[in-house]
Amino acid sequence: MPDIWVVYAIIGLALIFDYVNGFHDAANSIATVVSTRVLSPKWAVIWAAFFNFIAFLVFPTKVALTIGKGIVVPEFITMQVVAAGLIGAIAWDLITWYYGIPSSSSHALVGGFAGAALVAAGWKALIINFQMKGIVMIAIFIVLAPMIGLITGYIIMIATYWICRRASPSKVGGIFRKLQLLSAAAYSLGHGGNDAQKTMGIILATLIAAGKLGSKDPIPLWVVLSCHAAMGLGTLAGGWRIVKTMGQKICKLQPVHGFSAETGGAMTLYLATALGAPVSTTHTITGAIVGVGSTRGFHAVKWGVAGRVVWAWVITIPASAGIAMLSWWLFRLLGW
Repeated sequence: MPDIWVVYAIIGLALIFDYVNGFHDAANSIATVVSTRVLSPKWAVIWAAFFNFIAFLVFPTKVALTIGKGIVVPEFITMQVVAAGLIGAIAWDLITWYYGIPSSSSHALVGGFAGAALVAAGWKALIINFQMKGIVMIAIFIVLAPMIGLITGYIIMIATYWICRRASPSKVGGIFRKLQLLSAAAYSLGHGGNDAQKTMGIILATLIAAGKLGSKDPIPLWVVLSCHAAMGLGTLAGGWRIVKTMGQKICKLQPVHGFSAETGGAMTLYLATALGAPVSTTHTITGAIVGVGSTRGFHAVKWGVAGRVVWAWVITIPASAGIAMLSWWLFRLLGW
């Protein structure tokens, strides 16, 4: 049985990750609404943080169960594995935030947790099967989420063009400036519903490993509320380096484009969360933005920037796993 203070320290580290996740991924929720000047940065983060927090009222905790019980075999979950995994995820989030790279906090957490377990106990520590759950489901949705976001964003944008084909540009702009408040809220709700649950899953795994919960016990309400609160506070801090990349560098957005991208991204997140799939909200909204931009022609999307996002997508899991492995070995050298 680990010392109770170690358990508290790891829970605190998990909430720090949740906070970092919030400000790192704030760009996902607010980039479009800020770049289209529908809301100022200050009000955009307040708007997003509010819906990040209340997401617990809407979504069941299926994603948390996938993270907590679907990646690492429970008997191999130790305090050292959880701590090293969190350090890997936090470190990679901070590195990519500093350089303005819209990487995935979700993939960083999965990579860190799996990498720490792998170096601690080998491949037998990972839950790998060919059913649509756990690591296999996560791997499938790594590819599916941005593709669904892209296709959904494209379809919504085409439908919007057709519906508004006889309206003047000024009228369309005025209508969608108002509607974008709703689409930004919908996306922030999906963001909070999927991302906050990942930290819940890590805390759940910690409590089970510490003997504080059984493997079939529900997630305590205090864990749910603290994770949503930490993410909301992180969103309030904002991730301005990434906002510019997401909101303008991939393609130039107007309110009608922001509405379509956010709506497509929100629909994708709602589907993934209902299935219990922890997905990258970063890659989901990136896919939706690319889909919306593509309706104006191939040239409307800055594919070089989109390519750098894809490279971040590819290296996030191995990079965070590598940092987690080094952290686990450091713990061993220090005698923990």
